[in-house]
Amino acid sequence: MNPVPESAARLQKDSGTGLRAIPSVDELLLQPRLVALAEKSGRSLVTQAVRQVLADLRARLKSQPAQPTGSNPEVLDSSGFEARVVAEVVAEVMVKVEAALAPSLRRVINATGVVLHTNLGRAPLCVAALAQINATAASYSNLEYDIARGERGKRDVHTGRLLAELVGAEAAIVVNNNAAAVFLVLHALAKGAEVIVSRGELIEIGDGFRIPDIMNESGALLREVGTTNRTRLRDYERAITDRTRLLLRVHPSNFRITGFTERPPLAELVALGERFHLPVYEDLGSGCVADLAANGIAEPVARASCDAGASVITFSGDKLLGGPQAGIIAGKKEIVERIRSNPLFRALRVDKLTIAALEATLQSYLRGALDEIPALRMIRLSQEEIAKRAQKFCDELRSALPADVKLEILPGFSVIGGGSTPDQQLPTTLLAVSTPRHSAAQLAERLRKPRAASDDGGILSAATPVIARIEDKLLILDLRTVHPSEENEFASALAAALA
Repeated sequence: MNPVPESAARLQKDSGTGLRAIPSVDELLLQPRLVALAEKSGRSLVTQAVRQVLADLRARLKSQPAQPTGSNPEVLDSSGFEARVVAEVVAEVMVKVEAALAPSLRRVINATGVVLHTNLGRAPLCVAALAQINATAASYSNLEYDIARGERGKRDVHTGRLLAELVGAEAAIVVNNNAAAVFLVLHALAKGAEVIVSRGELIEIGDGFRIPDIMNESGALLREVGTTNRTRLRDYERAITDRTRLLLRVHPSNFRITGFTERPPLAELVALGERFHLPVYEDLGSGCVADLAANGIAEPVARASCDAGASVITFSGDKLLGGPQAGIIAGKKEIVERIRSNPLFRALRVDKLTIAALEATLQSYLRGALDEIPALRMIRLSQEEIAKRAQKFCDELRSALPADVKLEILPGFSVIGGGSTPDQQLPTTLLAVSTPRHSAAQLAERLRKPRAASDDGGILSAATPVIARIEDKLLILDLRTVHPSEENEFASALAAALA
């Protein structure tokens, strides 16, 4: 229930008199601030908000037991008091209209150090992708039109060639995410037949997505082989029957099994598939296209799978690829064409904006301009680079903070996130913030839910939320995931939260 405004609370001394003192809808709509608001936001929306605020106020007054008015009942009839009630109701209406018009999906500053934060939208897009989205969205495009021939074309051409070239495949298509890619491949190649997969690869990723479940929904029949930690080539070979249609290999993106483990190299599985005329499908999950070994990241590269002879591979577009949400399907032309011809492909295909963003991202790879891709740039930052930024940030911020605020620069770790590289960390430099006036949880909430009033006394505008993390009862901030262009805004938000 909304809190009762100060003046309205005084009306509750006598609910009958108070109800009579409530201004009418028409009276409120003539208030200058609401007249201006109606011109900006629409009279219908403002009228609806006024009626709702008044209805809430009446309900609150009626729910309160009547009390004696005391020796000053005339205070309820004073014009000054009624003016205060009107002002408070107007303010509540303005807040309600603001909330109705505010976008639910909004920008945040990610200070967690998790590069591919699934809850925060995973990979931010590169500048070229944003420009291409804007150009494509603002006008018509040749999405499915062959300009050279003057006839209908296919939307696959805009990204298919680039993807094939980058991963060493013969052909490639795109669907709306990697879960859709897995489903479509299984449905197109093995519906009603068996798919052989190692027990150790029957994984579950975010939001309850499980390989056995998606396989069941696709119509394919699961045939698991080996054990959780060890599966040999002969396990696959013994399981092959005349009902087998596909050999599946799944990269365990979000966990690692260590110790007494074994699984056959992909090339050996491909050779087995060739002996029995069975395609081999590898789901790579995270979709690493650039080799990040120099940065300490051991993640399978998509080209290596194609070079090993996999018939088809799938991976995400918004994880290590650093592009928009998409599911990439690449491999041998005949296999990819079979998948594309499946009726479900149309239901799962991507729109022009995803294609625009993905094409621009892939072009950055082809130019070797990896630092143009925000996720890769953040991953490749060294601890020393972040330490210099952190020290400069602290030096400039200290003068704006109360004396009781403690800022510490500490060594620590970032993570890639997004179900990628679960056992690998990126050395970083952290900012630890504390004050005796607020707990770490309170500071995190103040950063997450900032408010700032407009200078002209109009609608309150919400500042950009900052998402941090808490460790050892300290507020922890990692500049790895804060873009340099966001630092001034970040500093202001932090100073306001610590005030």
